Amino acid sequence: MTSLDKPGAPTGPRTGRPRRRRVGTGRRRGAPLPLLLPGVLALAFLLLPLLSLLVRAPWRGLPGRLAGAEVWQALQLSLVSATAATAVSLVLGVPLAWLLARTEFPGRGLVRALVTLPLVLPPVVGGVALLLALGRNGVIGRWLDAWFGITLPFTTAGVVIAEAFVAMPFLVISVEGTLRAADPRYEEAATTLGASRFTAFRRVTLPLIAPGIAAGAVLAWARALGEFGATITFAGNFPGRTQTMPLAVYLALQNDPEAAISLSLVLLTVSIAVLAGLRDRWMTTS
Repeated sequence: MTSLDKPGAPTGPRTGRPRRRRVGTGRRRGAPLPLLLPGVLALAFLLLPLLSLLVRAPWRGLPGRLAGAEVWQALQLSLVSATAATAVSLVLGVPLAWLLARTEFPGRGLVRALVTLPLVLPPVVGGVALLLALGRNGVIGRWLDAWFGITLPFTTAGVVIAEAFVAMPFLVISVEGTLRAADPRYEEAATTLGASRFTAFRRVTLPLIAPGIAAGAVLAWARALGEFGATITFAGNFPGRTQTMPLAVYLALQNDPEAAISLSLVLLTVSIAVLAGLRDRWMTTS
């Protein structure tokens, strides 16, 4: 008689085999008090300003304020410029992410660090750097002005460039991480069947990493929509031409606080929508 046939061994209702004890299925215990109190304080610290924004919002006059001409110009410019900056980030950032994830070259770690530098660089410093590079007297801007008559600072195109500068790293990081997680053998199989590297990338790799591209594009769009420092430094604050929603909020806060609150609610709504769209990707476990 084996240990499984002993009378005292618990068995299942049909198979007669011993029941396996499930690990981790019991009721979770409460959090320790030293962790609970700081956690609640952190939650209150993060949510209280947002709740205050909702409490003090001029809900009755909100539709009229958002329908104003200046507010609509800022909204429209913000949406158009953020979308254009995201398109620039997609066209340039996806190939860059592929190079960082799939190719080996000297100094790749340094290049990756430089690509992510705008994430930690103060936005105002980024705007100053753009002025020094693309301004009329900049390293490249002087040649653009002399050869093609193109002036980027304090224009709508300057807004797009400033937003793309700070938003593209979000896309590159997301796409590079997705590429590293994807199995490269599918690309190798396509190349062995006669496909070129670009065809394999277009027909095989892009469908595989489409969710990562979408998540990175949403993050880049949201970051571009909320950009302030680099935009005001490089593009200025001209209503109807370079004044985006964050700049309009800053200007309205000095003269019309209720208008500033109304615009802030729009930005808050967009941020919540972005987090809700990315919830299935980041906030669930497999």
